[in-house]
Amino acid sequence: MRLEFSVMPHGSVARAVELARLGEELGYERCWVYDEGLAASDVYVTLTAIAVATKALMVGPGITNPYTRHVGATASAVSSLDELSGGRAFLGIGAGGSLTLDPLALHATQPLSAVRETVDACRRLFAGETVSMAGSHVQFCEASLLNVRAETEIWLAGRGPKMLEFGGSACDGVLIDFIYKPHLAASLQRITDAGKAAGNKPQIAYSTMLVTDDRTLESLKPHLTYRLVNSPLEVQQAIGLGPDDAAAIKAALAAGPEAAAQHMRAEWVLPFVIAGTPSECRQELHQLADEHGIDALVVPLLDDEPAEHLLVSSAEVMGTSQ
Repeated sequence: MRLEFSVMPHGSVARAVELARLGEELGYERCWVYDEGLAASDVYVTLTAIAVATKALMVGPGITNPYTRHVGATASAVSSLDELSGGRAFLGIGAGGSLTLDPLALHATQPLSAVRETVDACRRLFAGETVSMAGSHVQFCEASLLNVRAETEIWLAGRGPKMLEFGGSACDGVLIDFIYKPHLAASLQRITDAGKAAGNKPQIAYSTMLVTDDRTLESLKPHLTYRLVNSPLEVQQAIGLGPDDAAAIKAALAAGPEAAAQHMRAEWVLPFVIAGTPSECRQELHQLADEHGIDALVVPLLDDEPAEHLLVSSAEVMGTSQ
């Protein structure tokens, strides 16, 4: 199983570069950079700086969306990054979230159609085609790109069944992020089945936290607040998150995730992560990989303060640290 990481560039671009260099030294193979619009540093400036500062690390947006930029601008940025990095770029695409879209007064309208058209257009542009399209979201008129590489990977991130099926059928890889573990097998099977039906075999990356100590668990709680209250009711019931608990978290979120985290319990977080001793985490991950064909673990660096700790501890768990 490959080891990868994602960076949330809340701080300086230089800080993201520092973490990317450390990740490469520790044996990580791919760096995903969150595209969170105004809430973080620009994703392509950050990716360019990381590409220049590293030698072998795959680099790409993880995850960008079809709404904040014209699809042509996204494809051009990725192909330019690929040329600069010597063929190390990839495109990660998803429907986008409120953190990115709300400050720009944008809405994720017809997300499946928008993502489907984006992937189709980028695939054709990366192949060197001249593209004309009149889709519901994507429009082109005799458009083409310079310095393209047809093998540029396109990854999809999603949760809904139709989005996962599309990823399995049409994309080079699918990223599963902080999914409720009892639902993991069914989601991965959906991807695999869709791929088989389409004659496609996508790579699968699983993004979650390896929780081997209380420090990591506490750092994760703020980022599970909004995920849990937006989870299906059946998931909330299964983990013991009652209506009053959910209401308290939602109310506290008005003051930010850190404030809402005060209402979080460890037993609500653990079903979404890999937790235990380093040996137990390693065993569970390898078992999941063997059973479901997971190709990579993506370690999310959501906050600056514990980032080095997470990179080092996860590499030690997976046995890749050098």
